Amino acid sequence: MALLARVSAAAEAEGEPLVDLGRGNPETGPPPHVVETLCAAAARPDVHGYAPFAGLPALKEAIAARYGDVYRVDLDPAREVAVVPGSKTALMEFALVCVERDETILLPDPGYADYPSAVALAGARRGSFTGFDSIEPAAALYLNYPGNPTAEAAPAGVFEEAVRWADRTGAVVLHDFAYGDLVFEGRRPQSFLAVDGAREVGVELFSMSKSYGMAGWRLGFVLGNAELVARIEDLQNHVFAGIFRPVQEAGIAALTGPQESVEERRATYERRRNRALEVLRGIEAQSEGTFFVWFRLPDGVTAERLLAEQRVVVAPGEGFGERGAGFARLSLAVTDETLEAGLERLRTALG
Repeated sequence: MALLARVSAAAEAEGEPLVDLGRGNPETGPPPHVVETLCAAAARPDVHGYAPFAGLPALKEAIAARYGDVYRVDLDPAREVAVVPGSKTALMEFALVCVERDETILLPDPGYADYPSAVALAGARRGSFTGFDSIEPAAALYLNYPGNPTAEAAPAGVFEEAVRWADRTGAVVLHDFAYGDLVFEGRRPQSFLAVDGAREVGVELFSMSKSYGMAGWRLGFVLGNAELVARIEDLQNHVFAGIFRPVQEAGIAALTGPQESVEERRATYERRRNRALEVLRGIEAQSEGTFFVWFRLPDGVTAERLLAEQRVVVAPGEGFGERGAGFARLSLAVTDETLEAGLERLRTALG
């Protein structure tokens, strides 16, 4: 929010038009057949009342089928799938139903800026996860691969270590899989639930926002441990009155219809990633997945200076945790023209 305020103020100042590479808002919406399904469903007279609070069974079956086909995970759609109004909502719900007041939740550092909100809403304590070599006692652990902001794919063995740690301590694990399909250099998407024992100790969040360009539609899933899924559904029964049925039907169309757009989206971001890394050659930078590039700012260069002097927006690393200081995140979820303009300004500033 502070970044958005600075960007808004800078946009009103005189000078060259701003180039915004700071936000992770998908620039391309869902494929046409998904929009057509929504429109056709919304035109029916039977969809405007309350939808089933727990979600359409066919939608649960559709995401379970995708998990089997793409991630090699066999899920029971009736017991191991919760439908949520966006996976960001589930980040908060998980903390509320899994952690007691004053217990510790370990968060990636650097990590998605709303994870601490879940800790605060649950009245819990925040700890930092930087690896299993130095992990502290905790009630829960948030993981995120591919990760925002660091764009890191899951390191070998990290999910197995998480399961062993949770088994040993009685803690629970949440894996935020929002960017799961957006991996580069021939990597396959890696679901936490594909690891033996994972569903005994935790859940995974899947978002329709990134794979299908449905960010504003607010549709996601919690998958895995049946008890945790049931707790989240119970909470939602009291807080929400279901998700608009046409949105759910459009979700079914996305999950069960043609999948070419998912690969096209992934390939587009990889192509843009390659271009960004070419411009950032000589600077510490990485992007193994997501639609971000994480890079170290040279001495004397800050996100604020880039905004003021070059009128290009990047997200400052310190906004994602203490260990993010000195880094910045740039977004690839923009048009090619916007990316090229931003990269040219970065080239000038970074030398």
